[in-house]
Amino acid sequence: MTVIRQEDLIQSLADAFQFIAVYHPQDFVAAVHAAWQREQAPAAKDALAQILVNSRLCAEGRRPICQDTGMAVVFMEIGMGVRFSGDGDLQTLVDEGVRRAYTDAVNPLRASVLADPAGARRNTRDNTPAVLHVRLVPGDRLDIRVAAKGGGSENKAQFAVLNPSDSIVDWVLERLPEMGAGWCPPGVLGIGIGGTPEKAMLLAKESLLAPIDIQDLRARGPQNRIEELRLEIFDQANALGIGAQGLGGLTTVLDVKILDYPTHAASLPVAMIPNCAATRHVHFSLDGSGPARFAPPPLSAWPTVAWEGPAGAKRVNLDTITRAEVARWRAGDALLLTGKLLTGRDAAHKKIAELVARGEPLPVDFRSRFIYYVGPVDAVRDEAVGPAGPTTATRMDKFTDLMLGELGLFGMVGKAERGPEAVASIRRHGAAYCIAVGGAAYLVSRAIKSSKILAFPELGMEAIHEFEVVDMPVTVAVDAQGASVHETGPHEWRVKLQDLRIRPVEKLM
Repeated sequence: MTVIRQEDLIQSLADAFQFIAVYHPQDFVAAVHAAWQREQAPAAKDALAQILVNSRLCAEGRRPICQDTGMAVVFMEIGMGVRFSGDGDLQTLVDEGVRRAYTDAVNPLRASVLADPAGARRNTRDNTPAVLHVRLVPGDRLDIRVAAKGGGSENKAQFAVLNPSDSIVDWVLERLPEMGAGWCPPGVLGIGIGGTPEKAMLLAKESLLAPIDIQDLRARGPQNRIEELRLEIFDQANALGIGAQGLGGLTTVLDVKILDYPTHAASLPVAMIPNCAATRHVHFSLDGSGPARFAPPPLSAWPTVAWEGPAGAKRVNLDTITRAEVARWRAGDALLLTGKLLTGRDAAHKKIAELVARGEPLPVDFRSRFIYYVGPVDAVRDEAVGPAGPTTATRMDKFTDLMLGELGLFGMVGKAERGPEAVASIRRHGAAYCIAVGGAAYLVSRAIKSSKILAFPELGMEAIHEFEVVDMPVTVAVDAQGASVHETGPHEWRVKLQDLRIRPVEKLM
């Protein structure tokens, strides 16, 4: 019989979530570095460089890789010879570990979890509760795998019950372009096949906890149908040319993971969940001898990648910008933003729209300004703000015409593509939408020199801030003419990849 002290479990979980918030798995770093070395698309190569530089900076500064420090997910395999000291139930113990991790005074993590999701959506302020999955297994050890999954990647989860004769590969290739860039590629695709609908989704999530090994698999050759599927999906997914951050390029996925389970003769449930450029997970065990220990990788484990800003970037003064200047930008232009930059995301936009509908005064003047879709991590030490990477802009599409038209905004900064209505509004109002690199949150925050809350402080990280930025790197994603780099970039690279005799994908173009 193994006795696990409750305090050992709680502290191990707290340390694990702190660890994965700061340190990328080294297999992921190596895979991104290899992708950066072979990338030929300039915009994608620059994005990969920012991800690598950000990863090293986070390890050096012990700060979160991404501002979205994720929802805590815990998989436990409890040996039947294990018991826990004390009376606390398992969910309570796990939540206490998460609470300690996310409210750590030295390295606070962002609280993103909202209670009453269909109602008031109140922030729990400590990122609890965790999502806990438990299996009882033979033995006298406790095996734990933890992951922190951000909303951008989770929101792109896909599920279908296919006919038994349908092609899983074709389904993945149809769904992947529809997922856009909001999941911050490059990353890993987790696929669950079989079981029941909820089992397939769980398999997809669990598959993402395995190490990146697609190149090892290719070298030794597939030994079963699942391994054949991994290679086929990996090659054909990258042949789509979506590329890093959806900008077009050679690498969209770094690996494809698949777990399967027996299923009903009439069914073929298939689920797909991506891991983003802020891939975060770790595995540890407890045997009753004390809490787990997590040793930081040496900084020498990170490649040295020189990045001093995007080549040929135009400097922009946000405090004096004119609509005529915005109209001269073209999709794909690299910019360095300096001046006062507003922030706001889902909850703030909803409040603004409600105030306008009621004819009430606004707390902020948006005329001739730019807004950054971000929910930053709290600052520590001498920081103006903690890691502050972009959130997915598509969620703000329904507010775009109000913000650009009646409220007079000049432009927006976020990540991923915009929908057709938002693009039409940007063109109609002669505005622009720019993107920062998802997965480079700490690097982006280096450009933020001061921060103050202007409105809605009760929203926590979703309050409206005013940032003072200096040389913040962004790319024009949608210009005043309505051209979108998320359309032109992948299209260009699909054509190039076809010319390189990679499997044609005309039906997806």
